[in-house]
Amino acid sequence: MPRALIADDERLLREQLRARLTEVWPELEIVAEAKNGLEAVALTEQHHPDIVFLDIRMPGLTGVDAARQIAQLPTYEDADGWPGCEIVFITAYDQYAVQAFEQGVVDYVLKPAERERLLLTVQRIRQRMTERASHASDESTDTPLLATHTPDMQRLLQRLSSQLNPQAPAKLQWIQATVRQSIQMIAVEDVLFFISDEKYTRVQTATVEALIRKPIKELIEELDMQLFWQIHRSTLVNVKAITGVSRDERGRQLVSVRGSTEKLEVSRSYAGLFKAM
Repeated sequence: MPRALIADDERLLREQLRARLTEVWPELEIVAEAKNGLEAVALTEQHHPDIVFLDIRMPGLTGVDAARQIAQLPTYEDADGWPGCEIVFITAYDQYAVQAFEQGVVDYVLKPAERERLLLTVQRIRQRMTERASHASDESTDTPLLATHTPDMQRLLQRLSSQLNPQAPAKLQWIQATVRQSIQMIAVEDVLFFISDEKYTRVQTATVEALIRKPIKELIEELDMQLFWQIHRSTLVNVKAITGVSRDERGRQLVSVRGSTEKLEVSRSYAGLFKAM
């Protein structure tokens, strides 16, 4: 039975969406309701729903920023088998947002939720869930990415976040990092990749290896995601530095970058980035 979470700061709208979903998708189980973005992230981590319906504008943490945090929650590669979730934004009419959503990166529902439009969203989600289930049962193919794991989705969320938070700081241009016993300023465009462990993130250029105390999920908030792709929960790679993708004897995808002999593993969640391989 598919499971969903609803997040909206208006109780009546949560109740209306629940009622509409019961009509168009009777077998869908609503496992939790959140009143704000912070609750949405916490309840998603607790319940591991298949779909999260997020109001795009909520106090404390917007639905867009909540989606970015949900995309960084542990999935089946480092947790207990949760494959991640579909994101559906709930929004009042916003021409910019609707145009962005209609590019097909993610689904959306306009307030108040109309039965016909919600039915279309449900059909799309069910089709994607069926396709992923089919691919997951075939070990010879790569499971398609969830919307939250695609570069298109990351760029969309970054654009919407900038629109909702016009006072947000500009994207990082320089990294202040520790190189041996000194501090160096490294231009972001020169970084080949970032790899994190529990405490530090390694910053790798063609000539320098440095360390910073900043996790990948924070870097995603601060970097220009037009320039960097996430290929693993712990790895961001400069798109312009990618020279090729190969497979090892276990079938894992490995990314090669110019200026480095190191191969970067692509986790299963992000394997669809390189569908031709």
